[in-house]
Amino acid sequence: MNHTTSRRGIWRIIGASSAGTLIEWYDFYIFGSLATVIAQQFFPKTNPTAALLSTLATFAAGFIVRPFGALVFGRLGDLVGRKNTFLLTLVLMGGSTFAIGLVPGYESIGFAAPLLVLLLRLLQGLALGGEYGGAATYVAEHAPPDKRGYFTSWIQTTATLGLFLSLGVILLTRHSLDPDLNESIRKFNTWGWRIPFLVSIFLVLVSIYIRMKMAESPLFARLKSEGGISKNPLKESFGHKTNLKMVLLALFGATMGQGVVWYTGQFYAQSFLENTCKVNFDQSRTILIWAILFATPFFIFFGRLSDRYGRKWIMMAGLALAIFSYRPIYRQLLHLSTPPAIAVSMGITETPLAENSKRITLPNGFAYTETNNSAPQLTDKHLDPGSYRQAVLLVFLQVFLVTMVYGPIAAFLVEMFPTRIRYTSMSLPYHIGNGVFGGLTPFIATLLTTMSGTDKLVGLWYPLLVAGICLVIGTLYLSNETDPNVKD
Repeated sequence: MNHTTSRRGIWRIIGASSAGTLIEWYDFYIFGSLATVIAQQFFPKTNPTAALLSTLATFAAGFIVRPFGALVFGRLGDLVGRKNTFLLTLVLMGGSTFAIGLVPGYESIGFAAPLLVLLLRLLQGLALGGEYGGAATYVAEHAPPDKRGYFTSWIQTTATLGLFLSLGVILLTRHSLDPDLNESIRKFNTWGWRIPFLVSIFLVLVSIYIRMKMAESPLFARLKSEGGISKNPLKESFGHKTNLKMVLLALFGATMGQGVVWYTGQFYAQSFLENTCKVNFDQSRTILIWAILFATPFFIFFGRLSDRYGRKWIMMAGLALAIFSYRPIYRQLLHLSTPPAIAVSMGITETPLAENSKRITLPNGFAYTETNNSAPQLTDKHLDPGSYRQAVLLVFLQVFLVTMVYGPIAAFLVEMFPTRIRYTSMSLPYHIGNGVFGGLTPFIATLLTTMSGTDKLVGLWYPLLVAGICLVIGTLYLSNETDPNVKD
């Protein structure tokens, strides 16, 4: 592997890089996975919709600063090395996540609570801005060119597996705080939600120990020994017309489309199930867990496929399929979560609630509340087994499209830029595309939905528009071959 790295050595490198990156993604996504609970803890409870939007905006803030983290840590990585830089980002991410678990709620310290969470969220974004580029570059620079897509695709699984891990820890915590399920859920919503944040510190410490034993990338080490390190990576990356053109092409022809597909297929899917379809907490998360579990191997499949047939057309096919399938998929999710009219006439159970309202449970598990002054409002639905399996399939299809656009993209970005400025050059377009365009997807889509009284699918127009623009630019201007002028 690059004439120096054995097959056993490359797997050790992938394992060490992936472990730390997975933990960083877990730390970053635990916030989004708990958005509805966090909204109740750190914002006034008088307007739940505004609280949720504020939480999603805070979640999105971490994405907005990711490009700044890419600039800061990318420059550091090109100056002092890959290993030490993404060791630093791991420490910063782990400390910020642990601290979020310690912040008092809104009822204790008022608006200082959301401000502290916002600050820590910004630190998380900065850290992640430096992590991904370092890990992808580090693995790619140990791998032979003809297997770069395959080996870097293992790093690509860590983002989705980090989300998977966050969902699993949340559900495990939520159901283990008390033998009585209702009491366990109450405790989780009160203080137990902090546990997933706090336990991350132990995972981070293990990852730090592993990474401290890693050696520097052989390509960077050779470049350093030959005196070929860039003295000003930022100027060389963005001040030279040819390289700047490649940065912009990577952004508008690949990463912004990949970003919206990633966050639509996973985060917006969960948000849509919970907030629009009103599927209950556990089911909305286990649907995503099963979909991720079944789809994750395809990251490796498409990474390996890209070594044989090139990166471009696999990514473009994923974008095209997303554009044409999203509205039918989400329309079917709405259909699955709408109780059949015949169910209303059979086996109804009524539970009196406060303020002249009642909770009505239908025999298929759907439930809704009804008051004397309002139309019935469906809440906390429990899908029947058949509908649940269909929902898993529909979300799986979205995550499958994520694997098409995300599996090959690390190798694609690495191969666009030379070693001396690779960390800086690839990190910025990735984190603008994935972080800003993609990370804003749940917030913008949810906001559009609240502004439209009738069209529950209006939120999809944002990812469809971004993916469409990216598909056109990528198809016309991206190359399916590695630039022969880019030398390792």
